[in-house]
Parts: sequence; structure tokens; C-alpha cells
Amino acid sequence: MLTTVKQQAALRAPFDGRPHAVVIGSGFGGLAAAVRLGARGYRVTVLERLPYAGGRAGVLHQDGFTFDRGPTIVTAPFLFEDLWTLCGKRMSDHVDLRAMMPFYRIRFDDGSHIDCSGDETAMENEVARVSPGDLDGYRRFMAKAREICRIGFEQLSDQPFGSPLDMLRIAPDLLRLQGYRSVHGLVASFVKHPKLRVMLSFHPLLIGGNPFRAPAIYCLIPALERRWGVHYPMGGVGALVDGLVDLIEGQGGRMRYGADVERIVVDGGRARGVRLVGGEILDADIVVSNADAARTYGSLVPQGTPGHWSPAKVKRARYSMGLFVWYFGTRRRYDQVGHHTILLGPRYRDLLHAIFEKKQLTEDFSIYLHRPSATDPGVAPPGCDAFYALSPVPHLGGDTDWATEGERRRAALERRLSQTLLPGLEREIVTSSFVTPLHFRDELNSELGAGFGLEPVLTQSAWFRPHNRSGAIDGLYLVGAGTHPGAGLPGVLSSAKILDKVVPHASAYAS
Repeated sequence: MLTTVKQQAALRAPFDGRPHAVVIGSGFGGLAAAVRLGARGYRVTVLERLPYAGGRAGVLHQDGFTFDRGPTIVTAPFLFEDLWTLCGKRMSDHVDLRAMMPFYRIRFDDGSHIDCSGDETAMENEVARVSPGDLDGYRRFMAKAREICRIGFEQLSDQPFGSPLDMLRIAPDLLRLQGYRSVHGLVASFVKHPKLRVMLSFHPLLIGGNPFRAPAIYCLIPALERRWGVHYPMGGVGALVDGLVDLIEGQGGRMRYGADVERIVVDGGRARGVRLVGGEILDADIVVSNADAARTYGSLVPQGTPGHWSPAKVKRARYSMGLFVWYFGTRRRYDQVGHHTILLGPRYRDLLHAIFEKKQLTEDFSIYLHRPSATDPGVAPPGCDAFYALSPVPHLGGDTDWATEGERRRAALERRLSQTLLPGLEREIVTSSFVTPLHFRDELNSELGAGFGLEPVLTQSAWFRPHNRSGAIDGLYLVGAGTHPGAGLPGVLSSAKILDKVVPHASAYAS
């Protein structure tokens, strides 16, 4: 509710005649939303509380090294290309996107490995090498994954789910595709070898889900990778952030850093703007929140608004695992290590149960190791390597004391990597930094420090997820990992694409 004449005047302050859209947060969902709204005639202001753009996709520059803080894998690149096309440009003129081959190597605890790629023959050879008897089941699984991808991603990922009828509409497909099963459960019905089951089921971890709970609709990810590939932008994923910022500013939009939103201003049941910490108010015809959905509904909207996710519901929700991420550079190169490696520990199901269900930090762990300098030597000084080692951990709903456990976990990762992929690592490190779930809570305003926001389980998917168009507050829209369709770059970019269907064109506001 507006409380002063000064505030009301601020809300009415004219600028250039175009209707004004305020976007809260500059993660990929917010940046993509800003580009799409700018292309539809809005004057756009993006508000970012941090001193840099990107949110989880920010960049760390340290001692001559460049580290992507968050996403490192680009799939479905056409979703990025669409944004450049909307601005009359070609992405390839601004971003050098390189296809990965193989996509990544999965290294098991016994030292064996599987190289995953988009080459169908090579993949079948890998499957036959591990378990010849599973080759037919693998082929049938990939056919099922392609069908799930066609329905779940190509047809539904950019469609709004604002009504229970939308769920009823997809129910027949959900049942036919066995979307009620878990990812691992569906995979296990096709292949028997435990290593192949891991290879085909781990993908929900890329979006914050437990393969033993995430619905089988996420079996679409292997097919999505196969069809559109896995890519890396030269300079790092931050190059895509910089490119989108350039697009926004080229449209006449504005980026504001250090702008911490305290409240979404609601009057007469409609979002009218935002109030920043410090009291400044920005008027808006629409507000798009790329903040964590739990923060949007837990503290940014006025409490007591009927129909939205109440603070109590926010607290009851299930959240993704936390992340421990160690950024480090070495004085030498490890050219035997590829761009992407998944280094598995001795346990799979039990480890995930400890992380997701028990919220326990265990002595054993798995690591995703990113070595961007394998493809892009420019992210490290000459003769050096840049690395990013990510390990899933419990979110802050457990009792881990990260003030003391952070360095202990970093040292454990160092020992494991030195014993396996990076011999002599402890003698080669020249720069080092790490983040724990505390970073995600305190810097990124993520509920419980979750790495990906809401956990992708069936009861928090599609219509059951916070909607892209608020059902309680007119003029308020949500994008990003916490709304439909979910986390991961294809998900958050698709959430912004949904705005084209639910946000009126700017011409609708013409007087």
C-alpha cells in the first residue's frame, strides 16, 4: 500500500513514454526476460543487489585466472540465439560457442570411466564395452528419452501452467511416458548394469534434483544433450552474461547494480513498482522477479496477500541440495584431464539419501571437475590451468557448521583430486577460493542456501511450482529456477520465454 504523497508521486514519475518493466535480479532468467520485454516495447530497468550481473552465473577474477561461479554447461543454445535474433543480431558475432566432444567423462571410484558424447555410434560402443547385454535396453531408453524430450521440453517448457486444467491436459502424456516414476526407476527398467544406471540417471543433479526422487520427465536431459550438444562459450559462461547485458543496454534498458529490493509495492491488488533498501521507489507497469521464489513470496510481497505462496508454505517446501564449490588455479597444466569430468565416490544411492533426506555431510563425496582451460587457455595465465570443483552437500536445513567445515571439505577435495586426476595437486596450487551454502544464502538470497532453489519433485513441478504469472498480484511475474519449468539454463531461459505468452504487449498500456 502506498503510504506517502512523495511515494505516490515517485510511482507516477514519467520517463520516455514507454511502459516501464522492473526486473528484480540479473540471473539468466532476469536478463533473458529483460531482452524479451525490451523487444516488446517496454522500457526495462534491471535491479541487481550485487556489484555484478549474472547472479549464480557471476564471474570470479583472481590472480590472473577467470572462474565461472556457477553454470558451466550450455545446452539448447538456440534459446540464447533467440535473444540475439530479437535484437536483430547474430549471437555468433558476439559469442564464440564451442561444442564439446566428448560432453564429459564419468570416472567411477574403481578408476574405470565412460565418455559421454553426442556421437551415437561412440555411445553405443561405450555401452557395449561396459555391458553388451544392455545395448538393446540402452537403445530403447534413448528412444523413450527422445519422446519425453519432445513432449516435456519442446512442447511444454515454454508453456505457462497457471491453471489445474493445464495439468489435466498433460496427464495422459505424463502417464504414458511414466512421468510418475523416478528418473532412476525408469532408467533401471531399461538397463541393468549399475554404471550404466548412473550414466543415464545422474542428470537431475544438474538442476538440483535427486535421481531417486525427481520425476522421470527429467529423463529428457540425455536426449536434449544428444540433440543440441553441450557447449562452452570462450571466455566462460560470463561471456553470455556480458552479451545479454549489452543487448539490454542496446535496447535502451538500464542495469542498476547495488540496488537491493526491499519490497514489491502493491496497491489495489496490483504490482506498482518496488521499494529499495534505503527508501527509493521505482514505479513500474509490471514487475518481474528473478529473485529466488522463496524470497519473492517470503519477504518481497506484502504478507497476507491471499492466494500466494505464504511464508509458511515457503518453509514447508522441499529445496535442492547445497553446493560446495572450490575455485583454484595451478602453476602447471594437466592436459590428461578433459573439460568436464564427473568423479564419483564409492556410493551413489546412499550418498544422495544422506545429502537430500538426512541432511548429513558425509566423509565420502562425488566431484564435478570443470577445467575450462582445456578448451580456453585464456582463462588462466600462460602454462597454468583453471579449475572449478563442485561437490553436492546438504543445504542449511542440516546441522553442518560451515564456518569450520568449509576448509576441511576443501582439503578433502584436494586430497581426492591429487590421488586421482591431478597428481601432486597440493604442490601446484597458486590461487584458491571456495564457497559453501552460506554463500548461496547470504549473497544470493537462496532459501536454506540451496544451490538450485526448489527441489524438482513431482509435487513441485509444472502447476505445483510457483507460477510465471502471479495468481494473487496482477502485474507480477516470476522467472528463473524457482518457477516453471525449473532450474538449469534451458529451464530459466524458457521461463523468460513464457512471458511472451502471459505479459501484455507494451502497446496495451498506450493511453
